[in-house]
Amino acid sequence: MRKIKLGIPKGSLQEATIELFKKAGFSIVVSDRSYKPAIDDEEIDCSLIRAQEIPKYVERGALDAGLSGKDWILETGADVEEVADLIYNKTGFGKVRLVLAVPEGSGMNSVKDLEGKRIATELVNVTKDYLKRKRVNANVEFSWGATEAKVPELVDAIADLTVTGSTLKANRLKILDTILESTTRLVANRSSLKDNWKRQKIGELALLLNGAIAAKKKVGIKLNVERKNIEKLLPLIPGLKSPTISQLSNKNWVALEAMVDEKSVRTIIPKLKRAGAQGIVEYSLNKIID
Repeated sequence: MRKIKLGIPKGSLQEATIELFKKAGFSIVVSDRSYKPAIDDEEIDCSLIRAQEIPKYVERGALDAGLSGKDWILETGADVEEVADLIYNKTGFGKVRLVLAVPEGSGMNSVKDLEGKRIATELVNVTKDYLKRKRVNANVEFSWGATEAKVPELVDAIADLTVTGSTLKANRLKILDTILESTTRLVANRSSLKDNWKRQKIGELALLLNGAIAAKKKVGIKLNVERKNIEKLLPLIPGLKSPTISQLSNKNWVALEAMVDEKSVRTIIPKLKRAGAQGIVEYSLNKIID
């Protein structure tokens, strides 16, 4: 049986990735003693590898495809095909930022103030490229982790990944600038994509993962309403295109169904009730394929 070799990121993205695959219809089970997770798809062979290493393994062909951040694709300079932009991170759905930060009260207020200073980061190449564009000469050194704890005793500044900035604030650091915004990407080996079967399999995987992400911020709602109330009720239901309307056994009543933003449901449902809706049901979604 033919298989694609897929890299699943080990570490901070691991649980979020496994949950995303679950929403996409795949069950991945990780053993404490194995770097070969089990997946309920006989056409996929998974390996658990740090996100930092996945782009190079994909470029080399050791993996047909894998998931890694845009930041690590740039840092490694890997020549890979970005098949899908999957906007999720270790804490939820959205982008992460690589930011330049310094201690509060340091007197440094812009990147220009880092001239001749020492900066710690895991993303050395990306940070050096940024400083070059800004025409700032600074000493950039690799950090093995806990980067925010190294200022001001060991270094003058850091370039670190953040989602909310709360950890930086807790360590009394202020952000000078955003170096880049990063999202998780499904990347593929260019030679693998020349194989028709592998290209189709990787494409199907991208479709399902994107569908799971699209569904994450949406919910479905169903309700019954008298025909005479449809016109005043329809504007209250923002759908992807338009609500689905079905005739009920009572010819004076119809059923409406739509997908809406999850955050808007708490304001929509009371309005629907006041407009004459009955039997309102909210339900979760796994995938939306547009």
